[in-house]
Amino acid sequence: MMDKRLGAVFMLHGLGHLLGIDTHDPGGYPKGLDRPKEPGLCSLRTVRELKENMVITVEPGCYFISALLAPAMESSDTSKFFISEAIRRFMGFGGVRIESDVYLTSTGCKNMTNVPRKIWEIEAVMEGAKWPLEKGLHHSLNGMVNSH
Repeated sequence: MMDKRLGAVFMLHGLGHLLGIDTHDPGGYPKGLDRPKEPGLCSLRTVRELKENMVITVEPGCYFISALLAPAMESSDTSKFFISEAIRRFMGFGGVRIESDVYLTSTGCKNMTNVPRKIWEIEAVMEGAKWPLEKGLHHSLNGMVNSH
């Protein structure tokens, strides 16, 4: 699947980009570093070494786009990797992307994005709860949402 670059069938954008003065801060390709040409890699917005104090987005996504899926599902090289019935269930869905903005430290990174991630948190906010949720809120929702 990696050799066939099937990730690009489901996630056609790059995994993230630098943040700074601009939303899509330049600098992902310093002099001497070229953009890859392969599907799935050509959309990367940086190939540079990440360093302490940089801020970058991490944006995994999954999309169900007929124009990309149909050729891959019909190709003799890649059709074996798909469970057609499962893919068809999601064809009208579109897709989803989850973005986090992370600050790089000397020991790792700090996720600066504070949004609901768990199903019960998302459902609570969609029902009108203020974010961030108050401690113990999921116990007081009396079964309106599932606690996951």
